[in-house]
Amino acid sequence: MKKFIYINRFFSLLAVVTILLLAQAGCKKQDIAPPPSISAIRNYMAAPGDSLINITGPGQWIVIIGNNLKGTIAIYFDGVSASFNEAIFSDTSAVVLLPSVIPFPSVSAANLNTIRYVTNHGETSFSFPIVPPAPSITSISNENANPGDTISIVGFNFFFIQSVSFAGTNITNYGGSNDGTAIILKLPAGITQSGPVIVTTKSGVATTLYNVNDVNTGVFCNFDNKNLYGWGSTSVNNNAIIFPGNRGNYARMSFASCNAFDWSWWNGGRGCQMNAGQWVPLANVNDPIAKWSLKFEVFVKNPWTDGCVFIHDGAWGRTCRFEPWKTAVGSKFQTTGWTTITIPMTEFRSKANGVDGTGTSATSISDLIGASGNKAMQFSFANPSAVVTNFDMAIDNIRIVQTK
Repeated sequence: MKKFIYINRFFSLLAVVTILLLAQAGCKKQDIAPPPSISAIRNYMAAPGDSLINITGPGQWIVIIGNNLKGTIAIYFDGVSASFNEAIFSDTSAVVLLPSVIPFPSVSAANLNTIRYVTNHGETSFSFPIVPPAPSITSISNENANPGDTISIVGFNFFFIQSVSFAGTNITNYGGSNDGTAIILKLPAGITQSGPVIVTTKSGVATTLYNVNDVNTGVFCNFDNKNLYGWGSTSVNNNAIIFPGNRGNYARMSFASCNAFDWSWWNGGRGCQMNAGQWVPLANVNDPIAKWSLKFEVFVKNPWTDGCVFIHDGAWGRTCRFEPWKTAVGSKFQTTGWTTITIPMTEFRSKANGVDGTGTSATSISDLIGASGNKAMQFSFANPSAVVTNFDMAIDNIRIVQTK
């Protein structure tokens, strides 16, 4: 009898446990959210701009509208993963910044114009046009290159290119980087005129505000027909063996050694001093200074690892610090030929805490050098934190041009 009672109790307990387990499994199943779904894409900006959109592109903020959007693991646009902050998502909306670079030429057919949304409870794909914005040009490796030279046009969204023009000459032989940030071309013979660089794609047109192949417009000193070379300067020559690819005369800053914290920039080979000249036309001296940039070509033969070329008006008021080695790979700046340097005029800064060129920017050219816009200009090498040896740099075509 006792055995029968124990058996009944055992099966009763087993039944209870089974019921509890089934109930728990049912609860867990109910807790799992359905997979996400996307119904629309909205512009991410204050009303009335926050309307539904039917196209988007790299670098744009959007709002994905749908359901069950929490628990996000990844969001892909044309197969490229985007960064996001899931904390600001709701179950029905997700604010996302598209990747700034999408390599359109290499996007597979399966990923093209597709948003893939992955969560911890499933995923979905949504077909939506993703196209590159209009192209933009940020720099040109050598604006005054010679025929036969290979140069790079650097910028963004160089996809589906229809035409490239350099100084008014249509370029037919060129290549591009997979991420759309560069166009590589060899300059053909016969380019004699000046003009802008123009890149036309299916999405739009990018045109430089300044001319290339131009050693006269906006030029402060080109050491040829506009030569303001002054006292205490290093040598000027046109030796193409030392610096191949030159266009006429250039200034050469060259010295065997400069000790740490040495400020004697007037020593041989460390100063490029030019007499007074017009920095910008008189009509533009009150322009916002951010519209203008200082440009020049350099050829740096040996690795530059320390020290600063201070660019100033001779009075050491607001000063620009030219230290390209600080951002170069391995902290060594060297060129394989002539390279165009572009420095926004906002980089001419006051002295702060006893350090030249680290304070505030001027607001206009007149604020920088006076109402006439006419002053001297100097390039002065000084103040390395370690010994610098075998420094050898050529400078040419110093100019101030409008870039914005």
